[in-house]
Amino acid sequence: MRVDMQGEVAPFRHRAAYFAFDRFPSSKGSAVHIGHMADELFDHYGGGLLGVLGGGGLPRYQREGEREIVRFEEQIPNLIDRAEAYSAWVAWHLRGHLDTLELCHVRDPWSALPVVTAEGRRHRVVYEVNGLPSIEMAHTWPSAAPSTLAKVRDLERLCLERSDAVVVPSRVIGDAVLKLGVPHERIHLVPNGADVPAPAERPGDAPERYIVYVGALQPWQGVDVLLRAFARLADLPELRLVICSSVPERRARPLRRLAERLGVDQRVEWRFTLPHAEVAAWLANAEVSVAPLTACARNLDQGCAPLKVLESMAAGTPVVASDLPAVRELMADGEHGRLVAPDRPAELARAVRVLLEYPDAARAMGGRARRRITDGLTWGHSRSLLAEVYRTISP
Repeated sequence: MRVDMQGEVAPFRHRAAYFAFDRFPSSKGSAVHIGHMADELFDHYGGGLLGVLGGGGLPRYQREGEREIVRFEEQIPNLIDRAEAYSAWVAWHLRGHLDTLELCHVRDPWSALPVVTAEGRRHRVVYEVNGLPSIEMAHTWPSAAPSTLAKVRDLERLCLERSDAVVVPSRVIGDAVLKLGVPHERIHLVPNGADVPAPAERPGDAPERYIVYVGALQPWQGVDVLLRAFARLADLPELRLVICSSVPERRARPLRRLAERLGVDQRVEWRFTLPHAEVAAWLANAEVSVAPLTACARNLDQGCAPLKVLESMAAGTPVVASDLPAVRELMADGEHGRLVAPDRPAELARAVRVLLEYPDAARAMGGRARRRITDGLTWGHSRSLLAEVYRTISP
């Protein structure tokens, strides 16, 4: 046995580890993804170490059979300082397993750096690229200096170069990784997935008619575009917009103020950080699901497979989504829903209106969308592709 940095007992010496600079579990889509990928890794190796972010009342240490979960809890306001502290934390936890570790799966450069540079490294590394911080930070941290973003890009290149395999959820981000110098043969497409849910009862407080948005509220999600589009549906007074936000209520204040200015605040209903099963019920009983992603570099240059689209399709709910390359990998216009030009509220409103006016056609699209998921976009399918990556790089 050994004692970790917070004084907890850490009795195992693992063959596999998964590190992610994300809170887990949480209501965000990233947590759903982490859960499935970590499950496949630990099933493959008979257990392992999961290192993630904590806080919010989550325990610092958990043991679940042959699996251990450790959580980084330091609340450091500056993102770069926090990421560096987290990297040191990963390196510390890694040291106790270096002589037994066979494979380490990482999800970001802050996790990857200590893993790919570990002294005497014998383990293989799978780097799962769901986003490139050098691109994303320009949106999440607008005050970041160009020199800081350049250093992050150099860190990404280093970690990618020293990884044995790079996993990407879409061809779009695969192309971005290829441009960073990763050989084509080391890039593996493992799309996000969705589980087709059992029939879900209508939420007790659901409006009679509603369309739904599910996800976070960052600017690139386009919720402001959705609110402006919804204002153009004022002639449908019984229609409601339900926003199932994966982030806390305080993050919605600017959007709620916008809804007030647009005069739609009384027709917009907010639900915050709901459990995944409850979100599925809201999706399944909506007339239309909307994914109004914006045409920014974050979505165009490093687009991933958006879970909101996949889970809507799995629920059999027709989707109106922005016509972006990463979205076109998942759904076809007129077959599974409608694709519209991003950042254009009028076109978004028009597409929603058509689906509402032709419910039989909308239901048919929803049925085809569900079949698209069952035919090859389930989490089981994604996990089988990931397992093949593990087999490919195992010695």
